[in-house]
Amino acid sequence: MSFTHQTLEKNSALLIVLIVLVVLVGGLVEIVPLYFQRSTTEPVAGLKPYSPLALTGRDIYVREGCYNCHSQMIRPFRAETERYGHYSVAGEFVYDRPFQWGSKRTGPDLARVGGRYSDAWHRVHLDNPRDVVPESNMPAYPWLARTPANADDIEAKLKVLRSLGHPYTDADIAGARAALAGKTEQDALIVYLQGLGTALKAR
Repeated sequence: MSFTHQTLEKNSALLIVLIVLVVLVGGLVEIVPLYFQRSTTEPVAGLKPYSPLALTGRDIYVREGCYNCHSQMIRPFRAETERYGHYSVAGEFVYDRPFQWGSKRTGPDLARVGGRYSDAWHRVHLDNPRDVVPESNMPAYPWLARTPANADDIEAKLKVLRSLGHPYTDADIAGARAALAGKTEQDALIVYLQGLGTALKAR
């Protein structure tokens, strides 16, 4: 009996094996070359790993689900670059685990928000977004200003990230707890936001 498409469809085990093979080959073709492209594995010039306060702020950003409404990925289209700035490049996100790219934009993209507004603006905006953007549907986060930044596990976080290739020194790790002393979660989140996209702008 000759091998036909109908035969393949009737033999579910063979069909599954062939599908898996196609997915594996396709995945290898798509993923493996990225490991050999310096632009995707090396940081852009001027990019530094997150400070202890910014790293804590990033964790708060993820915890509060900010990524559900804000992407951090500017696509290379004129409509996007004119509104947000230079398109996003992989080298900006080598210290992000996981990166905050995405396509959901209930709110504006935040890839270039660093330095766009003052710290005072961010404080008012986080306390009650409608005080600065009347039409905003973003929820308020007033408790961030009253909650101390958690320093209990910051040293462990930096050690783990160093084991993954982030260039933290012993001095960075030793001073991490002190860097969070007296800071609130709002302070940490603002430091994180103020750093977004600034390395590429600096170039």
